[in-house]
Amino acid sequence: MAISSLAIGISGMKAYQGALDSTANNVANALTKGYQTQVASFQENPNGGVRVNISQAAQELAGQTNNVNEFSSTDLATELTNNLQYKAGFEFSAKLVKTADEILATLLKLRE
Repeated sequence: MAISSLAIGISGMKAYQGALDSTANNVANALTKGYQTQVASFQENPNGGVRVNISQAAQELAGQTNNVNEFSSTDLATELTNNLQYKAGFEFSAKLVKTADEILATLLKLRE
């Protein structure tokens, strides 16, 4: 169980790091003309854990399209909220890894 918890925690850290990278990229390009905002979507792995898929946001909002002469559609408030959520998810996953590591260390000491 501890090994699977370790793998789940690591997959969470990787997924949330990818999502944080995506959010940072969106904020950095908020004033870039023609930039297409990236969206992170999380999916459960079949064997446990999670992964993230990064895709371009839909550019059609109310019949309007974003062309290369317009600034990006990055919403900084949404990006800040996502950043806080992804950071909390990363920290939770890191705590899971730490706890799994402590359990494994205890089990190894019991075998001595």
